[in-house]
Amino acid sequence: MDPLFALVTGGSQGIGKAIALEFARRGIRLLLVARRQEPLDTAVSEARALGVSAEGRAMDLLDDESRARLISEIDERPSGLDVLVHSAGTIARADVVDATVEDFDLQFQANVRMPFALTKGLLRSLERAHGQVVFVSSSAALVPRANAGQYAATQAGLRALATSLREEVNTAGIRVTTIFPGRTATPRQAMIHAWENKDYRPDRLLQPEDVAAMVGASIALPRTAEVTEISIRPMAR
Repeated sequence: MDPLFALVTGGSQGIGKAIALEFARRGIRLLLVARRQEPLDTAVSEARALGVSAEGRAMDLLDDESRARLISEIDERPSGLDVLVHSAGTIARADVVDATVEDFDLQFQANVRMPFALTKGLLRSLERAHGQVVFVSSSAALVPRANAGQYAATQAGLRALATSLREEVNTAGIRVTTIFPGRTATPRQAMIHAWENKDYRPDRLLQPEDVAAMVGASIALPRTAEVTEISIRPMAR
């Protein structure tokens, strides 16, 4: 049997990279997508060092034409797409009184519209493989906080999209999982701590590998079961 084949967006750093390397350790072939070439090349090299086939595509998935080319490339694979992981996105922080419509538009584009469009375009490939879609959301979707209303709204929207999709595609053999990580030791979280004027203590946060382990476990489940949602947070200390 051929190894599974996975597409991971945002696969060059943070949670996306950790998921990619977790998959590599499980023998899953990889196609990683990210905007910046250098960290993407590093992630691909690390995955290959674990003994799997891995490729990278540096592109902006918000661009409709670039995304369409990626969909076409994957759709040409006769065996289909076994796993689609959405780990790309963006965040802007501000109270509603100060937040801009432009920031909201960008977060909607990156966090909701792009995952919707990419998933829609790859449904035939996922159906051929009886595949699985994994949406990496945020604990903000479940517990919105002050100063992050726009971001929380997009994450709640992503959850709604995943829930609706699950009801539509389960009968075609496609599983849909959404994971809601709490604060995780990633470059984005370091940036958020700087915005908040807080000391960044990555050892007190979730590790990207923690999230990746949960995603890997959901992929490994027998086809008689489906993990629908996973909420994971740092241990209180």
